[in-house]
Amino acid sequence: MDALYTAVATANGREGRAVSSDGQIDLPLGFPKALGGNGQGTNPEQLFAAGYAACFASAMGAIGRQEKIDVKDASVTAEVSIGKDTDGGFGLAVVMRVELPDHLQGEAGRELLEKTHAYCPYSKATRGNIDVELVVE
Repeated sequence: MDALYTAVATANGREGRAVSSDGQIDLPLGFPKALGGNGQGTNPEQLFAAGYAACFASAMGAIGRQEKIDVKDASVTAEVSIGKDTDGGFGLAVVMRVELPDHLQGEAGRELLEKTHAYCPYSKATRGNIDVELVVE
C-alpha cells in the first residue's frame, strides 16, 4: 500500500488517556459502567464506533458520486459491542445502521450499503474478523 496519510495516537490503557500526535484528540479513557467502570471518559469501543461510522459515511459518499446517487441526507450510526468470544478472550461485533433518504429505500439502498461495505477501508480491515450487520433505516 502507498500510504497517503498516517494517523498516530498513543494510549496508556483503558483508564488513562488517548492522545493523537497532532493534539486533535486528547481524551480521558475509562471503563463503561456496563463493564464495571464509573463511566468517566470514553472507551475504545466508542472511538472505534465513531471512526467506523465516519469512514463508512465517507465511503458511501464516494460510491454515491461514482454512481450519481444523492446520499447527502444519509447518516451512519455504528453500534460496536464487546463480549466474550469462544477462545476465552474478548471480541467485537458491529451493527451499522444507515438512515437513507426515501429515494434509497428498498433494494436500491441495500445495494448501496453492500457496495459501500465492499469499498470502506474499515470494512475491509474487519472482514472475516468481526461480524458486521448492515441495517437500512
